[in-house]
Amino acid sequence: MAEELTPETPENESDRTAEAEGTEEPIKQRKNGLYPEVSDELAESMKSGWADTELHGLEPIAQAAHTERRRAALSARFPGERLVVPAGNLRTRSNDTEYPFRASTEYAYLTGDQSHDGVLVLEPTADGHEATVHLLPRSNRENGEFWLDGQGELWVGRRHSQAEAAQLLGIAAEDVRELPRKLREATGPVRVVRGHDAGIESALTDKVTAERDEELRVFLSEARLVKDDFEIAELQRACDATARGFEDVVRVLDKAEATSERYIEGTFFLRARVDGNDVGYGSICAAGPHATTLHWVRNDGAVRSGELLLLDAGVETSELYTADVTRTLPINGRFNELQRKIYDAVYEAQEAGIAAVQPGAPYRDFHDAAQRVLATRLVEWGLLGDLDVEKVLELGLQRRWTLHGTGHMLGMDVHDCAAARRETYVAGTLEPGMCLTVEPGLYFQADDLTVPEEYRGIGVRIEDDILVTEDGNRNLSAALPRQAGEIEEWMARLKG
Repeated sequence: MAEELTPETPENESDRTAEAEGTEEPIKQRKNGLYPEVSDELAESMKSGWADTELHGLEPIAQAAHTERRRAALSARFPGERLVVPAGNLRTRSNDTEYPFRASTEYAYLTGDQSHDGVLVLEPTADGHEATVHLLPRSNRENGEFWLDGQGELWVGRRHSQAEAAQLLGIAAEDVRELPRKLREATGPVRVVRGHDAGIESALTDKVTAERDEELRVFLSEARLVKDDFEIAELQRACDATARGFEDVVRVLDKAEATSERYIEGTFFLRARVDGNDVGYGSICAAGPHATTLHWVRNDGAVRSGELLLLDAGVETSELYTADVTRTLPINGRFNELQRKIYDAVYEAQEAGIAAVQPGAPYRDFHDAAQRVLATRLVEWGLLGDLDVEKVLELGLQRRWTLHGTGHMLGMDVHDCAAARRETYVAGTLEPGMCLTVEPGLYFQADDLTVPEEYRGIGVRIEDDILVTEDGNRNLSAALPRQAGEIEEWMARLKG
């Protein structure tokens, strides 16, 4: 990685304001001991000789009509109030390098934009709201920002001008560096989505309350419960890419055996970056007894023939919609008798759970259906003494080995709509357009003395992404086999 002439990067509201108020002043270079001070001749040379790269006649992004409708719903919910939705800022990884930026879900959902430091503001009007997206402008070449600032375009690449952004997003665009001052001077009720931009929140310190801001966050979370056509297509795209990623992994399991779980993680990540934006969450590449650890993301363990691989991974599309799929695979391509018995129980539970995903059904029905199957099998296997299934379910005793809920909403966040009220989500009713995971599992810890020794260290989960339709459901991740025999045939074909 090349090193900038200066590592200085505006990171907060005060830096933005200073730039906006003094855009004709030269950027002061920080002496870092590696480069001599810039000569006047070089500074003058860097001001000119650059072609005009302004883009004209740009077509709106694919989801512009959808984001306009989403903003209209938001406007109708909070009439007469100023609404502020930040994208978020870059975060330092170490010294002068940053983590890859991912715009806040609320901002991307309402704008389709993914620029760091962006802020959407809905200004109240007599008949609704006027939307403006506030963005960093093109780097200033006159004052040296273009090449002396750590986030200058010479270093990190071209960004859209305000005019270009307005064409693409279908929203008026202004300079975000002037926004903190405008917000401090503004009057009237205002709400902000918190947790993404400390500078913007600071400018609103005396104007907002946590309770009112939480109402805004909850509304935007619940607005995503039912997906529109654009979102459903993106989720299908994410699932299709994820299926290709799982196929990639099966093809290289021999190489993973020679290295570690990291080979699996890296293989899937390559697919995520080629077919999408990134992975939608940290991939769980859990081989052997690691499969019993729900959030195993270290991915540094051995991959051994004869054991199982629990792979929980999802591709996030370029529009930030993620899949969330799990398959438990025999590393050598064949389940042994006990592995298959446990796998078949989980498969049966998932089948029951998927069947319960129906429009008009209580949200928890699919969880209850899957848990009943698993409890039944655990009783049959003699792991719960002489208790019957009803008593086991009443006391929740199966949860020692089932551990987690059977699913969650899915969308731009892997656990989407998390701020929604209980009555609209877990205690609510399924509607067409909702998308959720169905993911039962059984996990026998390596140190669990309450189960026979041969069970210990086996973990199985099967997870698919299910869309609620008008007449039932559709499995968006159905391209990947689920039944044990089909998995063995699929793996043999890919390895062959």
